[in-house]
Amino acid sequence: MGLVLFLMSSLWALGWAMKTPIRARLIMIGLLYVVVVLAQLALPPEAALRRATGGDVRPWLVLGGAAGLAWLYWLLIARLRGRSAAATQQAKTTPRAGSFREAELHRYARHIVLREIGGAGQKKLKAARVLVVGAGGLGSPAMLYLAAAGVGTIGVIDDDKVDGTNLQRQIIHTDARIGMPKVFSAEEQMRALNPFVEIRPYHRRLSQEIAQELFAEYDLILDGTDNFDTRYLTNRAAVAARKPLISAAITQWEGQISLYDPARGSPCYECVFPTRPAPGLAPACAEAGVIAPLPGVLGTMMALEAVKHITGAGSTLAGRLLIYDGLYADTRQMRIAKRPDCACCGGAKAEPSGA
Repeated sequence: MGLVLFLMSSLWALGWAMKTPIRARLIMIGLLYVVVVLAQLALPPEAALRRATGGDVRPWLVLGGAAGLAWLYWLLIARLRGRSAAATQQAKTTPRAGSFREAELHRYARHIVLREIGGAGQKKLKAARVLVVGAGGLGSPAMLYLAAAGVGTIGVIDDDKVDGTNLQRQIIHTDARIGMPKVFSAEEQMRALNPFVEIRPYHRRLSQEIAQELFAEYDLILDGTDNFDTRYLTNRAAVAARKPLISAAITQWEGQISLYDPARGSPCYECVFPTRPAPGLAPACAEAGVIAPLPGVLGTMMALEAVKHITGAGSTLAGRLLIYDGLYADTRQMRIAKRPDCACCGGAKAEPSGA
């Protein structure tokens, strides 16, 4: 038996000297072991080869079993080490809930150094879920800046497709995406801008049947639509869901914006505009026209109000209506209040302070 063990050791040493791969050395030793075991099993007890290799198969079987167990143990350790390394690598690249990758910290550095935002505010943005109704002139800049700011989840609902006439002001779309559904065009642009945010496109028209369930999934609603039917629907769904609503509107050279949140004491959209204007008083952009940068101004204000609301920075437009006149560079504000007889939120009670 000692002779065979010596031969096995010699094979290992020779393979090491010749820089033979470990796998090849193990195969040679394994073949020698198999020959010895077969000799012990096949040859008669008086055979010289059997006597030279120990004369009994049992010690070899015990040795082979021990070697097999050691090999299995080594495989188990190697697999566990591999899983541990993979988990460590994943931990380096995948942030914990509420934490940031190194690339995100670099991206949001200008936010984090702001006293009013800081790391705590940026975490709130990452955890926030914002739904944008309308992927047109107002929704375009709003979505771009929400994505750039690091809002964790951005939903967008619109049933329209990109048209050539949109490109004069709807900056989230491109000429190459004419004919594409606006929500998918917006999704593509936001992902290109910030791959760290989740985008949820809904290529459908907002309806009363889906509004309540959809709004329940989000913390804040932005209304950038261009018709009163959808504005009133959006407001009523937001009031029913007790979600704050940032709504803006534009025409020609002018725009207006406010944050409507009756659940927390400010009026709803219908408190301020209880009835739609008479025909011809508020024509759509297709009829009245609109200067290209105007939706950028108001849409960016919507994103700014959203960031302030989410982080608690500064003072929002809740309870105030801001009116912007681009032609004469004039900005005015007026106080707005809840109407007790409002058909939408008249019975809504404000949440306690700090809710």
